[in-house]
Amino acid sequence: MGIVAGLDSSSESTQIVVCDADTGAVIRQGYAPHPVEKGPEVDPQAWLMSLGEAAGNGLLEGVQAIGVAAQQHGVVPLDAEGNLVRPALLGNDKRAQGAAADLIGSLGGRTAWAQAIGAVPQAAHPVTKLRWLARTEPANAARITEVMQPQDWLAWQLLGRPARRTTDRGGASATGFWSAATESYRPDLVELALGHQVRLPEVLGPAGTAGFTPEGLLISAGTGDTMAAAFGLGVGVGDAVVSLGASGSVFGIHHEALADPSGTITSFADATGRHLPVVHTSNAVRVLRGTAELLGTDLAGLSELALASSPGAYGMVMLPYLEGERTPHLPHTAGSLHGMRRESMKPEHLARAAVEGMLCGLADALDVLRGRGVAVRRVFLLGAAAELGAVQAAAPGLFGVPVVVPQPAEYTALGAARQAAWALGVAHGTLAPAPGAEAVRQAGGTPWVDPPQWPAAASQVFEPGDELPVGLAVRQQFTAVRDESHPGAFQQWEE
Repeated sequence: MGIVAGLDSSSESTQIVVCDADTGAVIRQGYAPHPVEKGPEVDPQAWLMSLGEAAGNGLLEGVQAIGVAAQQHGVVPLDAEGNLVRPALLGNDKRAQGAAADLIGSLGGRTAWAQAIGAVPQAAHPVTKLRWLARTEPANAARITEVMQPQDWLAWQLLGRPARRTTDRGGASATGFWSAATESYRPDLVELALGHQVRLPEVLGPAGTAGFTPEGLLISAGTGDTMAAAFGLGVGVGDAVVSLGASGSVFGIHHEALADPSGTITSFADATGRHLPVVHTSNAVRVLRGTAELLGTDLAGLSELALASSPGAYGMVMLPYLEGERTPHLPHTAGSLHGMRRESMKPEHLARAAVEGMLCGLADALDVLRGRGVAVRRVFLLGAAAELGAVQAAAPGLFGVPVVVPQPAEYTALGAARQAAWALGVAHGTLAPAPGAEAVRQAGGTPWVDPPQWPAAASQVFEPGDELPVGLAVRQQFTAVRDESHPGAFQQWEE
């Protein structure tokens, strides 16, 4: 069918993969760093400069279509001529925490927001950033007539800044003013936040085309980095993804949007026409790093120590809430260590308690999704800590399902490239509408066409096997300590 490219513009760099559109085989790759950010805002021209550097030396020669993915929750504010009003606000901007509380109260509370858009505003949401701008920079706010996210702005620039502006379902669902349930904008929420209406991008279907460059290069719909990574991994219904950063995130693929009055679940749309409910935890690898520092070692050393212990850590339980916690909602609590006895006070048992505590906290997040009907038949485990032997040994029993650890790869860029291949196939008629019931589904007003079937990510699979009863016992031990220490914290999900 041809050659396609996927672009991932993250907070740190631009990654580009060039792939065979039929097989997904990576032909070549490009990389360029972004300038070091001095705070939570940046001139988006830096993204374009990085893109140009990454695409140098003929990287895109022969490419017929490009998909663009980028960091979620960014805001690129534009005036009536399409020029920047001020530097773009990034997703990690925490200055809008007060604005989030303000917005929640303005609409009538958390339940009202969950019903309206499938999420409760956080500091990261673009809708919250608009409220912050209206309160702190009213002159700039008054000039804003259009709002884009990073991937949409980059695609628009590649297309030569046409009159048509587009986004996709995944990107739109991250704004805080698009409903994943009704698949439509809530312009009243933009006005609530900013004080006036703005122009919003057209929302394309999963295989949609944003346009063609002057050279005839197709630009697909684009999407946020989480949605692109899920598409690049090839996850589907029954799969959950657990991402191990300093904090953690857990998401599944579901057939419908989920409204959660507590705000524990954020209801995103994915890049394939389905939905992507996400649960966040405040603590993941920071638990392991903190324990490793306490024991005078590194993550690899911590893993070796933990493997020298046994499941249950001789009765020692770590509640991993070092930075407070989002799941369960315990923002002002702290971590704690329970079950210490003379025979258990050894480095290997503390190391094991840290690994099990982190994974049990993430298993709690998985249970939130399960409690709302999200199927979890296997778990993809991402992040450098997923390579640790102790994590791989404990996770299947604690999660209760097979654990897949993909080999490191540029999955966000691969997902963007696969989307480009999908749009190219639909545009050229080389991908036919799916047979049977799928053919009646609609995507952007056209019959549903399945995406190209690229090979699954190369990975290791760890089965629970005989460890399942042991894992269940460790979870029960953790849950008992959690509920005794924080009564009712998880009651709404266990009823």
